[in-house]
Amino acid sequence: MGKTISEKIISEHSEKDVKSGDFVISKIDVAMVQDGTGPLSIDELKKLDMEQVFNKDNTILFIDHASPSPKKELSNDHKKLREFAQKTGAYLSEVGEGICHQRLVEDWASPGYIIVGADSHTCTSGAVGAFATGMGSTDIALGFALGKVWLKVPGTYKFILKGELKEGVYAKDIILHIIGKIGADGATYKAMEFDGDGIENLSMSERFTITNMAIEAGAKTGIFPTDEKTKGYLKKRNREDKFREITSDSDANYEKVFEIDLKEIEPTISFPHTVDNTRKISEIDEVKLDQVFIGTCTNGRLEDLRIAASILEGRKKNQGTRLIVVPASKEIYKNALKEGLLETFLEAGAAIQSPGCGPCVGVHQGVLGDGEKVLSTQNRNFKGRMGNPNGFIYLSSPATAAASAIEGKIVDPRNYL
Repeated sequence: MGKTISEKIISEHSEKDVKSGDFVISKIDVAMVQDGTGPLSIDELKKLDMEQVFNKDNTILFIDHASPSPKKELSNDHKKLREFAQKTGAYLSEVGEGICHQRLVEDWASPGYIIVGADSHTCTSGAVGAFATGMGSTDIALGFALGKVWLKVPGTYKFILKGELKEGVYAKDIILHIIGKIGADGATYKAMEFDGDGIENLSMSERFTITNMAIEAGAKTGIFPTDEKTKGYLKKRNREDKFREITSDSDANYEKVFEIDLKEIEPTISFPHTVDNTRKISEIDEVKLDQVFIGTCTNGRLEDLRIAASILEGRKKNQGTRLIVVPASKEIYKNALKEGLLETFLEAGAAIQSPGCGPCVGVHQGVLGDGEKVLSTQNRNFKGRMGNPNGFIYLSSPATAAASAIEGKIVDPRNYL
């Protein structure tokens, strides 16, 4: 019996032939924490008297979730990360450098890697053909020190993407459509593998959006086979030597197979308070908005900002709606500045913030008031996610968000293309 991509990668790293359901001790290539989870990992290592890292270059501490710090308690957490980095030589990604998941795909993620992080959206890196997954802070602490983790080899669900998207429909609409179809627990502890002729039409940025949200269907990881687009992306990132072909075997065993006809997908919105509570734009009655947020590890990349800016150019946001834009990394911020995208956002009435998670995690920079509604390009809309359990979070693509900011209500972005 052949192997899936996940089974191949884990077999290589555990140095034995594995199949789904097996429990293994696996070597890892990259391990990371962020400022919300990292202090717990450091505390565990101190308890075990194991303040060490297996690889200084590939053990990373990100300060991104509360960046810059909005209060003293979080400042002390940041201080703890900085002191650990200084003591062990671990890489520290400082305030303003960007969101961990975006930074990983910019400078670390490569095909065939196993990447573990104390953050559920670590699965983003699967778009380059890596097995990337989130774990608890204690597991990552031991990964830091030993360069190994334990895991159960997941079974794989295959999603065959067919054809091309219609104009005005984007990768965010694909993944919201899929999650709406299978449910928020529809792929629990499975690898969501994406294939089919439709992936040839998806940019790397779009693939990152899709794998980023695999966890929102309960998946252990989301993963794409590698191809020429993967190779081109790595070349641009000066990691062409890391490219390798990774695909599942033709006789690999899939627990389920889904076929998705891309041309049938419409702009899709996720309604409060679960990601799988999705509706097509054509099914939505008027939803007035107090805030629109464009950014995050899901849709804060340069391609996303270009799409949003193309809609907002020469237009103003609705007077009664706040618009917040946060580039996902410093590199994206700089390129958006050079291209004039940030000026477009400013002229439209947006507030632009330093690269980081921003309003998404609800600790600063855009917390909702009671009863307020936000349309966001983030990946999660749980009750209280953006800092107020009395707020209402809707999810969409950057195009839908930009068009909706203009009208102050959720609208079809295709009216602006």
